[in-house]
Amino acid sequence: MTASGLLHELQGLLAAGRYREVRARVAAAAGHPDAGAPGVLLVAATAAARLGEVSEGVHEATEALDRFRRRADEDGCMRSHNLLGALAFDQGKLAAAAERFAEAKALATRLQDHLMVARAANNLASVAHLQGRVAEARSLYREALLAYQRLGSRRGTAETYHNLALVHREEGDLAGAESAGDHAVRWAADLGEPGLLALALTGRAETAVERGEGAMAGEALARAEGLARTAGDEVGVIEAERVRALRWWKEGAPAPALAAADRGRLAAARLGIALLEAECAALAGQALSALGRHAEAAKRRALARRRFRALGAIRHLERLEAGA
Repeated sequence: MTASGLLHELQGLLAAGRYREVRARVAAAAGHPDAGAPGVLLVAATAAARLGEVSEGVHEATEALDRFRRRADEDGCMRSHNLLGALAFDQGKLAAAAERFAEAKALATRLQDHLMVARAANNLASVAHLQGRVAEARSLYREALLAYQRLGSRRGTAETYHNLALVHREEGDLAGAESAGDHAVRWAADLGEPGLLALALTGRAETAVERGEGAMAGEALARAEGLARTAGDEVGVIEAERVRALRWWKEGAPAPALAAADRGRLAAARLGIALLEAECAALAGQALSALGRHAEAAKRRALARRRFRALGAIRHLERLEAGA
């Protein structure tokens, strides 16, 4: 099979959300010279990122970027920078992530790749939001949303509505969060990608938790976790565990809240997903305090505090300190 033939096959699997199959196909092609083509490496790295295989994704995306540079392929460099930014974000390296996203956006603007401009804007918004620059984040998300809708990108539209729902939820605007979350679910369902729909459903479940609609949240989480497992999306499974822990905590059930939070914390730590590890640790600390296990609670809160500080996650840290 030629490099273009292998790449076309892998791109089809990636577009269908079949990330495990991408990884298996790349492994099966190891030793074939086409497997080292930068486009093949970048698709493999993208699948690794979606599966939470961060170190593998960084290695392959870095190699792809180097090979694209040697070819003076600006399009490939742009896509590599954006993926490396996403992987740095997962690792909690926000300064590095912002640099990568900004480089991707600059290249996309020069190449007039409007879809990548939108993706990079969405990603830069996520960094700004985590660091407490809410107005900037909202502006960038809206820039991305308008571009995605103009370009007809269902994935981008769903992801950005999901992110806007998070902004609304953290500001206490549950009606806005519900509306944005419903849009995210509709666009994700229309695309038919299990991992993306799992993400959107988890976001909608979190809004339901905040509204005190535990039964509705539980149904959405069960569906989301099933879809995430079908997609091989370990990060999606952890997100569902985090929101499940939040639900039990809000309903005054600290024991199941602790069990879900610690499952999520340990899985996030194994994958190197810093923000999820910290969020689950914070929830576990609350549950342990309610159970009278104060020494253990202090350790979980200390872990969450270290992670949030390293991330520069101002609002998360403020909430942690307020509840400590």
